[in-house]
Amino acid sequence: MIYLLLADGFEEVEALTPLDLLRRAGKEVRTVSITASRTVCGAHGISVLADMTAEEVSLPCDELLILPGGMPGTTNLDASPLTDRLIKEVLSHGGRVGAICAAPLILGKRGLLAGRRAVCYPGFEDALKGATVLDTSVVTDGAFTTATGAGVAVLFGAELVSLLCGKDAAKSLLRAFRYTDLQNERELFL
Repeated sequence: MIYLLLADGFEEVEALTPLDLLRRAGKEVRTVSITASRTVCGAHGISVLADMTAEEVSLPCDELLILPGGMPGTTNLDASPLTDRLIKEVLSHGGRVGAICAAPLILGKRGLLAGRRAVCYPGFEDALKGATVLDTSVVTDGAFTTATGAGVAVLFGAELVSLLCGKDAAKSLLRAFRYTDLQNERELFL
C-alpha cells in the first residue's frame, strides 16, 4: 500500500502532483489525514478531502510513504506519531519514503539520511543530519527519494513512478504530460 500523508499547511502541488502521477501509472495511493478530520487545508488555502484519517489506516504501508512539504505542514507531520509509525512500517517491509521541499527534514532529524545523498528546500539543509546535500532537483539514495520543492513536483512524482513501475512508465507519463525539461529527464531516466 502507498500512503500520502496530509497535515494542515501541506504544500498542495507537492502532494497532488505525485499523487496524480502515481494513480495514472496504476498505483493505488491513499491520502491520509494525520488528524481525526478528513478535510485538510493546504498552505495556500486549498482544502483537500483525504481518503482516510489516521484512525482508519488499516493496511500496512509496505510500498511507499510520501511526505509533502509546506509550512506548517512539515512541522505538523514531524510531530505526528503516525508519521513515525508509517516510516518504520514501510522501511521494515522494504518499501520507500519520498519527501519533498521541507519534508526531508523529517527524515534528517531521525538520522535516516546519514551517509546518503539528499536534497531539500533551501534553508533546511542543516536538518539533514549526516547527509551529503546535493545541488539538484531530485535524488534517490537507497530507500529515500528527496526533492527540492513545488517546482520539481512533476520530476519527484516521475521518479517515484520510475522506481515503482519502471523507467518506461515514467517516460510515458512525462510525455503524456507534455513535460519538456529533457535535460532533467535524461538525468532521471537514462
